[in-house]
Amino acid sequence: MKTKTNMDERILTIAEPVAADLGFAIVRVRVMAGKRATVQIMAERLSDGQMSVANCATLSRELSSTFEVEDPIDSAYVLEVSSPGLDRPLTDLAHFQRYKGLLARLELDRLVEGRKRFRGILAGIDGDNIAIDLDKEDDTALIPFEWIAEAKLLITDDLIKAGQEQKDAADKEDAKQEAPKNAEESTEDATEEE
Repeated sequence: MKTKTNMDERILTIAEPVAADLGFAIVRVRVMAGKRATVQIMAERLSDGQMSVANCATLSRELSSTFEVEDPIDSAYVLEVSSPGLDRPLTDLAHFQRYKGLLARLELDRLVEGRKRFRGILAGIDGDNIAIDLDKEDDTALIPFEWIAEAKLLITDDLIKAGQEQKDAADKEDAKQEAPKNAEESTEDATEEE
């Protein structure tokens, strides 16, 4: 689900190791055609699932350099690196566990009980199956991950609250990591002035 086409898969194969080296995970890759192709890459930090503007810029610079060498697309293209956003796609089995308790929409690659689309509260995972409490159903359904064509979180008050809590925690962690750097720079500046 991270990719849809062979071109997406080719980009992912190149981008994943670059992202991993920087501490990021690729969430999704889409190459969209047009007068000028657009390579859209959604990513998140491995540490906390967040992605700041600075993180996007860092990953974009590294991917641009790598794509210059690897040349995965024959024509001109625009590279877009972004966070998955609040109503993020769920493209990895672990995402369904991480976002347990939140509302999601799933689209399957086949009909199940006469339909392909399902909506409900994520209830985690069971082996290679997604557990979901479907709307208007009493029992938790288990859906094989391999049957998922697309899945995403749906915006609710609970999602907004959880997203804000994650962002606040990530901001605090970022501030802690920046404090020693700033102190080190201040010490270097003071030494240079003497």
